[in-house]
Amino acid sequence: QVQLVESGGGLVQAGGSLRLSCAASGRTFTTIAMGWFRQAPGKEREFVAAIRWNTGGAYYTDSVQGRFTISRDNAKNTVYLQMNSLKPEDTAAYYCAVKSRGLLFGNALAVGAQYDYWGQGTQVTVSS
Repeated sequence: QVQLVESGGGLVQAGGSLRLSCAASGRTFTTIAMGWFRQAPGKEREFVAAIRWNTGGAYYTDSVQGRFTISRDNAKNTVYLQMNSLKPEDTAAYYCAVKSRGLLFGNALAVGAQYDYWGQGTQVTVSS
C-alpha cells in the first residue's frame, strides 16, 4: 500500500500564505503525477493543482492561478503547494493524491477518479 502524509495546514488571515507538503511512501510504485484537491463543507470536491512527475508540467484551476504554485521533490517523492494571497473562499480540507497507473488523457489530472491513492487531508482555514 501507498501512504500519503500531508502537513502544513492551519489558520491564516486573508492575504497570508501557507505551504502544504505531501510525502508518499510504502510499496514500490511509479509516480505519474501528483495533485491537490480541496473540499469545503457542503460543496463538491474541487481540483486545485497537479504536476506531471516526468516533465514537471504544472496545471491549476482558474481560481488559484497566479496565487498557488505546485512543485515536487523527486528524491523525496514529495509534492508541495505554496499558497499565497489566501482568500476566505480558499477555506477547505486539502487532499493530495498520486496517480500511479494508467495513462494521461486530456484533462485527466483534474479528475479525482484518475488518481489511485489519497491522503487524509489537511485543513486550511482563511479568516477575513
